[in-house]
Amino acid sequence: MPDSKPGNPVSDHRKKASARARVAVITLSNSRTADSDQSGDIIQKLLERGGHSVPIRKLIVDSRNVLRASLRELVRQKDVHAIVTTGGTGISLSDITIETVRGMLEKELPGFNSLFMLLSYPEAKSAAMLSRALAGTIKGKPIFCLPGSPRACKLATESLILPELSHMLMLLGY
Repeated sequence: MPDSKPGNPVSDHRKKASARARVAVITLSNSRTADSDQSGDIIQKLLERGGHSVPIRKLIVDSRNVLRASLRELVRQKDVHAIVTTGGTGISLSDITIETVRGMLEKELPGFNSLFMLLSYPEAKSAAMLSRALAGTIKGKPIFCLPGSPRACKLATESLILPELSHMLMLLGY
């Protein structure tokens, strides 16, 4: 792996990054319940296995106003360091996550969606382009917006979020 060589800035930053995040997980769905939220369960399990905690889990309806209010509340909480959403990223009329969150971002990480689609392509093939993802910061807190599919949540959390979350927190001053 090219970035694991000693003296490589990325490798050096990762070694220094030891912050453990307190992550809020929000599921957007008009049909899921707390008992049927497999995607939220997967995200929580993987984050906790990675040494982070998930003190807040929310299940909200696909509503711009409800999502905005939930995010505003979470970014004000000092004990929440990052946010992961799942659901509402597709192309149907009820899929409002990407447009709602994008309007709240201070900084967007466009490479997140690019890498997510690249990683999704081997299994999903051309359907990978229908599943949007987004990452960035709101008021200095990382936010990741993932599709509602359990497979997509597992892929993004394992391959993209966990390898960089502590690094991001270090860069943001946590």
